[in-house]
Amino acid sequence: MRTIKQTALKFIALISLASPWQLTAQQAELKIGDIAPAFSLHDQDNKLHTLDHYQKKWLVIYFYPKDDTPGCTQQACNFRDDIVQIRQLKAEVIGISIDDIDSHKHFADKYSLPFPLLADPDGLTAKEYDAFFSLGPLKFARRHSFIISPDSKIAKIYRQVDTQSHSKDIINALNQLINKDQ
Repeated sequence: MRTIKQTALKFIALISLASPWQLTAQQAELKIGDIAPAFSLHDQDNKLHTLDHYQKKWLVIYFYPKDDTPGCTQQACNFRDDIVQIRQLKAEVIGISIDDIDSHKHFADKYSLPFPLLADPDGLTAKEYDAFFSLGPLKFARRHSFIISPDSKIAKIYRQVDTQSHSKDIINALNQLINKDQ
């Protein structure tokens, strides 16, 4: 009887300790209308990019796991192929992963990517956007995307991305968001 009571008390204590953490995690999750987290990262040409550089424009930030892998290549090349249409909507695209500048340079040159790939080697920006994954030594950015409005607010969040159709999904969303603003 005493063992059951001790186990129950431990369980209640564990639940009470877990609940505040869960509330904090839920409060920290980004949502539409939030101010986008600031960043300061270097691209494949070692040029510094910050969120402030993109004020007054629509910005598509797409996080991806790894340079030059099949899904990431498909996604990047689709953005490359659709970049004229995206820029006609007064929007810019940036990709972010935890790969380093040299890896980004090779990837961007290999596929003629006309947009910045930002290096986030410590994953701090990915963490700010709830797009960081770590399991022991395995660390990468999750495939999440965000559309940021010209006033630096999160206008759309993609937590599930189909690499084949994502750039078209972004174009459709930008059209809807821009038409809603007019």
